[in-house]
Amino acid sequence: MTILLFSLRGVPDDEADEVRELLTEQNIDFYETSAGNWGMSMPALWLRDDAELEKARNLLNAYQQQRFETSRENYLQAKKTGQQKTFMKAFMEKPLLYCAYLFTMLLVVYVSIRLLFELGF
Repeated sequence: MTILLFSLRGVPDDEADEVRELLTEQNIDFYETSAGNWGMSMPALWLRDDAELEKARNLLNAYQQQRFETSRENYLQAKKTGQQKTFMKAFMEKPLLYCAYLFTMLLVVYVSIRLLFELGF
């Protein structure tokens, strides 16, 4: 019986590649399903053998802990050096784009409220 090991929905490509590589290195028999043409199916890695589940879970847990620590370290380093992207930095890079977003949001709110009052609510 096949067992869902790792869902790939929303997983970055580099992480998915590393997980595939890890499973292959450890000779764990798995197969992958894609999201399909319309993205409706379950993209995931599945185990073919139930006996390998515990080994695979332990490997994934260790990998994810290591990835978390590395990502956290990179984030703290970027924050310390001032390279971490903030809202103000993003706004300063593209002020017209953010002003257009703000204008669009205000327009949607205005039209929604105006329609409510015109209908008599």
